[in-house]
Amino acid sequence: MSNDPAPLVEVSDLRKHFPVSRGVFGTARTAIRAVDGVSFTIGRGETLGLVGESGCGKSTLGRVLLRLLEPTAGRVRYEGVDLGGLSAAELRRMRRHLQIIFQDPYASLNPRMRVGAIIAEGLEIHDLARGAEKRERVIEMLRLVGLRDEAYDRYPHEFSGGQRQRICIARALAVNPRFVVADEPVSALDVSVQAQVINLLQDLQERFDLTYLFISHDLHVVEHVSHTVAIMYLGRIVETAPRDVLFTSPRHPYTRALLSAVPSATPVGERQRVALPGDVPSPMHPPPGCAFHPRCPYAEDRCRVDEPRLLFGTGRHGVACHVFPAPGTENGGRHISVEGRA
Repeated sequence: MSNDPAPLVEVSDLRKHFPVSRGVFGTARTAIRAVDGVSFTIGRGETLGLVGESGCGKSTLGRVLLRLLEPTAGRVRYEGVDLGGLSAAELRRMRRHLQIIFQDPYASLNPRMRVGAIIAEGLEIHDLARGAEKRERVIEMLRLVGLRDEAYDRYPHEFSGGQRQRICIARALAVNPRFVVADEPVSALDVSVQAQVINLLQDLQERFDLTYLFISHDLHVVEHVSHTVAIMYLGRIVETAPRDVLFTSPRHPYTRALLSAVPSATPVGERQRVALPGDVPSPMHPPPGCAFHPRCPYAEDRCRVDEPRLLFGTGRHGVACHVFPAPGTENGGRHISVEGRA
């Protein structure tokens, strides 16, 4: 991990709304608020683990960061450069530094292309290698991710799921990026293969000083790979903290509910399960105030009308909650214990 204090990636009030109906004059009447005001930074050489239920906007956020989807509002800076202000040609040149590993290793590889051509595509686009040099670079990447040289001339369908994900990793790293969005990179794999891919990603991070946004719904995996963790609910980050702080001292009721659902390896000291009532609200019609209040057992009147801001307290611990503010930001707020006793 790099000691450079300047963050590599800075995200400010990022929003992505998808219009779903339009009026007579083409104006949007309703929109899905997939990402709704997200801000965070990622340090050089670090991993930010992004966690949340399916449909909370995690994958959309990852794509908006790389401008695979254009943001509705907000700003993304990479090494101080505003990605939203880049022209098409400038963005194309920038893309070699910003890569993504997609969730589905079966759908993200072109079945009509040989593996060598898939990995070499980025080298050709960015004019990084040609001819024999290109082939040598691709073979080097195959070996780096634990595949044999003969994989160069084979097709994706000839490989297992874990091998395909290794091909995806090789494709992403072939152009020497510095920032990689890993969008649920192991969720489609068997547990034994998951461990191999996770260890590979960590080894490559240490070797090349990579910075990751690691998107997952698996808290065990996130705890293993992340330096900092952010919890996302209905398009917003509700809690973020260094990994050890978040897993030992969670504040937001949603974070506690997620952690309580993680299976324990030993029955002794197992967390008491927190069952949340109701379903996740629609991102097309989010509730007023705190988006979590319809399911929160601690919700107060204020929570139903006043949207909490993500406030940071001691130890870089940020929480968006009126009832359980971040340590050091209580300002007279009522304290409730984890068990719910005032």
